[in-house]
Amino acid sequence: MKLRRAIGLAAAGVGLTAATNAALSNRVGPLEPPLSGTHGTYRWRGMDVSSVEAGNEDDPTLVLLHGINAAGSSGEFREVFSALAEDYHVVAPDLPGFGLSDRPALYYSPALYEDFVGDFLAEYDDPAVVASSLTAAYAVAAAARDDVSVSRFVLVCPTARGGPDPKEWLRELVRAPVVGEALFNVVASRPSIRYFNADHGYYDPEKAGEEWQEYEWRTAHQAGARFAPASFISGYLNTDIDLAEALSALDVPTTLVWGRESDITPLKRGRDLADAADCRLVVFDDAMLLPHVEFPNAFVDTVRNALD
Repeated sequence: MKLRRAIGLAAAGVGLTAATNAALSNRVGPLEPPLSGTHGTYRWRGMDVSSVEAGNEDDPTLVLLHGINAAGSSGEFREVFSALAEDYHVVAPDLPGFGLSDRPALYYSPALYEDFVGDFLAEYDDPAVVASSLTAAYAVAAAARDDVSVSRFVLVCPTARGGPDPKEWLRELVRAPVVGEALFNVVASRPSIRYFNADHGYYDPEKAGEEWQEYEWRTAHQAGARFAPASFISGYLNTDIDLAEALSALDVPTTLVWGRESDITPLKRGRDLADAADCRLVVFDDAMLLPHVEFPNAFVDTVRNALD
């Protein structure tokens, strides 16, 4: 009797969790594009990768690559996209597993993202690249390919590590049906998104904006949203690339942009990287990981100066 009761309670708990997950997903609804422009699809390895472009195609191409987190998307560039499109042909994809792109249940890895970034950049002639956080490392690795030619880099708080040392149990837990989805729903809840934005994303959390944080919540609750972040939070998206060595080996003028108050990627790393790789370093006061959101006008000026 006790065993049957325990099994019954467990089954009821799983059923309730599954029902809660389903109700949450149904409430979110479809996701709209976060940027205004011409929306297209890049077919890559059986996936539809969403991208948006704006500006005159005769102008130099500037590719914007968003960082990786539980709610990552090209919307990270929402405050600078239109202004940059006044001078450049700007293209911003949603990385595979994020935003409006397909989110299959893959084991996402640095190699996958390096290959994607390399293939995407190879579609353009000598593009300049703005890349954020961990994605900056993938872009630097991709630029070493023979078929990729990057004219300039602007790297925002670049890092080769976005999580702990790889923990297989954590990745598998988040990927698991029902329980994993429930766990990720907690990680990507509205309070968690606000906490992470305030803790290390924005020096002034008010600049995140309620409307944007609601979008982050919605993008983190689309079908398949947990699979790419499962690799991220478990350390499986860390890369072994040495950014200083890789940048030194590339003949690509590089500007590093850093928030002075950034704690996950401290400014000291930016200074050390700039010295080791002979890069220009631009520091934004009163900013953390997202100076391009907190100070968009100054960031746009920085990009223009870097690309001139």
